[in-house]
Amino acid sequence: MNDSSKPGKAKGPTVYVVDDDDSMRQAVALLLRTVGYNPIVFARPADFLAKFDPNVHGCAVLDIRMPEMSGLEIQQQLNRSGAMLPVIFITGHGDIPMAVQAMKDGAFDFMTKPFRDQDLLDRINNALKQDAENRATVELHADLRRRADSLTTREREVLALIVEGKANKVVAIDLGLSERTVEIHRANVMEKMAARSVAHLVKMYLTLNEQRA
Repeated sequence: MNDSSKPGKAKGPTVYVVDDDDSMRQAVALLLRTVGYNPIVFARPADFLAKFDPNVHGCAVLDIRMPEMSGLEIQQQLNRSGAMLPVIFITGHGDIPMAVQAMKDGAFDFMTKPFRDQDLLDRINNALKQDAENRATVELHADLRRRADSLTTREREVLALIVEGKANKVVAIDLGLSERTVEIHRANVMEKMAARSVAHLVKMYLTLNEQRA
């Protein structure tokens, strides 16, 4: 049964702790509370997976060996669901090969027992920074996609030619439009994309194309 299935009143970032060892789980939770984090602790992996909220900023500290489901299996389920939550594994010395595999599968870090409290806090702090950066990048891309989706078909055609460095007169010839019409479409593209300059517009266009690749 999980110790805490709902976030507490703490306003700090959420740190999920999944460990079947009661003493370890509670010790980590107490440590996290003392520095302002919001620990949500689980004794059973299934409870964690049922309660995990992918929209919450945070990270996870997972024991790598648990009877019902290993930390690796939890990580694999998170990966399959598309979760970006950084995972820190707590391992015994005999679990190093498993930890190495976890890193290959995208784990943020792993620590061998016993470990210093400050070392764990440092890893968690770095994982939370990574999560914040990942979420900012995703939001930026989503915002760019929303702007691009607001363009008309003709505006997208003009955009593609602008980023190739073509002048309005050349764009007009290529699309069979008047130069004045191209100027209007170009102004609309700049406004809808919130581009500060053509260089900025080109950068956003390339970012969008990288997403599709």
